[in-house]
Parts: sequence; structure tokens; C-alpha cells
Amino acid sequence: MPPLADPSEPELADIPAADPEGVPAGDTVPEPPVEERPLLTLRDGLPSVVQDAERLREVAAAIAGGTGPVAIDAERASGYRYSSRAYLIQLRREGAGTALVDPIALDTLDPLAEALAGTEWILHAASQDLPCLAELGLHPDALFDTELAGRLLGYPRVGLATLVETLLGHRLAKEHSAVDWSTRPLPEPWLEYAALDVEVLVELRAALAEELAAAGKDDWARQEFDHLRTFQPTPRVDAWRRTSGMHRVRGRRGLGAVRALWETRDEIAAQRDVTPGRIIPDSAIVAAAQAMPADKPSLLRTRGFHGRGAERYAGRWLAALREATEMPEDQLPARSPRSDGPPLPRAWAEKDPVAASRLALARSAMADLAEQHSIPVENLLTPDYLRRTLWTPPATRDPGQLLDEVAAQLAAYGARSWQIALTAPLLTTAVLQADAEAATD
Repeated sequence: MPPLADPSEPELADIPAADPEGVPAGDTVPEPPVEERPLLTLRDGLPSVVQDAERLREVAAAIAGGTGPVAIDAERASGYRYSSRAYLIQLRREGAGTALVDPIALDTLDPLAEALAGTEWILHAASQDLPCLAELGLHPDALFDTELAGRLLGYPRVGLATLVETLLGHRLAKEHSAVDWSTRPLPEPWLEYAALDVEVLVELRAALAEELAAAGKDDWARQEFDHLRTFQPTPRVDAWRRTSGMHRVRGRRGLGAVRALWETRDEIAAQRDVTPGRIIPDSAIVAAAQAMPADKPSLLRTRGFHGRGAERYAGRWLAALREATEMPEDQLPARSPRSDGPPLPRAWAEKDPVAASRLALARSAMADLAEQHSIPVENLLTPDYLRRTLWTPPATRDPGQLLDEVAAQLAAYGARSWQIALTAPLLTTAVLQADAEAATD
């Protein structure tokens, strides 16, 4: 929203035809320039990349001799490689400075793991980096996630550059965020960009921790960070169903073709360590599942089947299509995936109107609670936990016992105690109110 006009200042119509500086009538009076935040630079210069065991031991000793938490970041080659491995690790600690470690060039990071033992790690969006760091034997004993802290504090934008500019007054260059970090040697501008990502994490952590304490959310944050320490990505069930544009494919045999082509592409991508979309795009899979070409010329005329990946593996694509064509009906995939959870919310009203009422009541109350605490509703309680609890709530309708059992159900799913304390009463009320409304209908 633009600022309200100051009544003491003249309206535009009151500005004379030419001001003392000679602005001609009808010309726009320029706004004063907005002061741009200074661009963040490296305080200690760019360190050389650690690529041998001796240098790693020196860096590990320096980190072990430093003080306070350790800022950590990792760069992956998302969009270029199949794996999610780390191709560069950045670290910074007071008294030790910044280190850039190339894990690809090293047989082990054990000296670094020993140096980090007992320290608090500072990461931004920790769930993105923890798995690739764990692959290298690096596990935090404690951590602070600056992105999650920003969410708990209700910041509308929690990217690292935005938080650094908002809280610390510096601009952070992001022009190399999508480069191929598996490139060797890494260009110096990329390395500088990477080093800047940990340059001010210690200061950012301090600013956010102060705000969390002032807001009474420091214990919430501690519980969230403790929960994150052992984060494991949820394995995707039927990952092929995420093929973009798959909704255009008709029939179970067409779905079988999507699955067979997707799995073939995934196998090739894993063997070559190339992101699957660089073999053939999703659009090619969908087009082939619709057209079901039976020979190489027809396949290569199919939309999306062009380039080396399409022709080089043409035999494998055709074999996958034949597999789908010949597959018995009872082995073809269903249109909807099997799930042990509740149905999609849009189906609740038809399947269980009372459950749909519970969900509507709870969602309204959760939205109010999220606004009250300036926190995204999905951070207040994982949406899947909410849906599971309301689809199959405890059988009791004694208010006190129901509250206890709802709390136990949320805890079993993985909700943290601060989340349970805030949301279990709302879910209990939704269950009781939906039943009462159903009884009066």
C-alpha cells in the first residue's frame, strides 16, 4: 500500500507550472532515489578450496579452535545431476573464518566431522542440506535454521537474501543460485557467491534468536530445530505419478505406459547421474503414452522425442511401451494412487459429511490461530496430521478424554509439544461441534 499523503504537502495540482529548478509544466517531478542497501562482500577475502587431506586437517583444526556456532551451507547440482550429493560445503565460525571444502576431491570428511562434534550448526532451509551432509558423515548435535525461524516469526518472505536485507541491511547477490556445481574447476565468481552464503549466518542467527525470545517463540523454535536434526526425506510412493501433464493421459493402459517410460528414464538417469528431464522431458512421456508408437520412426515423430536421449535410447523407450501394451489388465496402475491416509478433502463431503464438517470447522479455527500468532498455518500443524486426526478421531466424546487422545494421536504422528498444546483443543472442539450440529439436523 502506498504511503498516505501528508496533508501539509501540496497536492499535485498545487505545484506551480515551473519550479525554481525549471521543471517545465506537465513534466513529472522525479521521486527522490531510494537508498539501495550495500552489497555484501567477503570480509576476509576468498579462501582457496580444500581439496586434499592435509588442508582438510588444517581447516578442521581451525574450526575446532573457533568459538560459537558454525554456519554451514552445501551446494548441489539440482537440475543437472540425478543424485542430490553435495559438490561444495561452505563453513564459517568466529575465530576460524570461512572454509570452502570440495567433498568430491576427498576420500573422507572425518576430520571435519570431529571438529564439528558438539557445535551448533546454523543452516538456512536445513531440510535441503541435511540429507546430502549426512551422506558425507556429517550430522548436527544441535542446529538453528534461519529460514524456519523466519517462518515462526511470521516474515512473509524467508529467502536468505530477503532476511539478510531485512534484518542486517545488506544485499546478497543470488545470480549463481542455479549453476551446475558439479563443474570442475569451479569459477571464482561462483565460489565467492558460495562463501557469501555463510558470511553473515552467525549475525542473522543472533538477530532472529533475539526476535524469537521477544515473541515468546524461542522454545517453539528449539523444538522445531531438535526435530529437524534427524530429518529424513519422505520416500515418494509412486513417484511416476508426479509426471507433469499426466492428467491428459486416458485409460489405465496409458497410465501403464507413463509408468513404464518414467521408470525406464529414471533408471537411465541414475546410471548416468543426469537429471531425468535432460534425457527426455515429461511432455515426451505423456505424448508417447497417448500415441503409443510401435516403431522407431513413429516414436521419433512423437512430440518431445528429439535430441540424443530420445534416439540413443529409442529401443528402451519402445520396449517400455510394449511392456505397457502387453501387461495384463490386473497389473495396470489405478487412476488414483493407493493410500493409507484419508481421501482428498474435496471428497469428504460425499464420503463422510460429519468429517467434512469437522475439517471445515478446524480449518477456520486454525486460520484464526495462525493469524493470532503470526505464523503460517502449515507450520502451526502439518496439514497431513490435521486431516488424519479429523478423518479418524478418537471414539470417545468425553471432552477431557477426547482432548487427551487427540493430543496423543498428534504426538504419534510427529507433532511437537508446542503444536499439540495450541492445536489439540481446536481439533477437539471441531470434533464435538460437528457431532452436535449433525445431531440437530
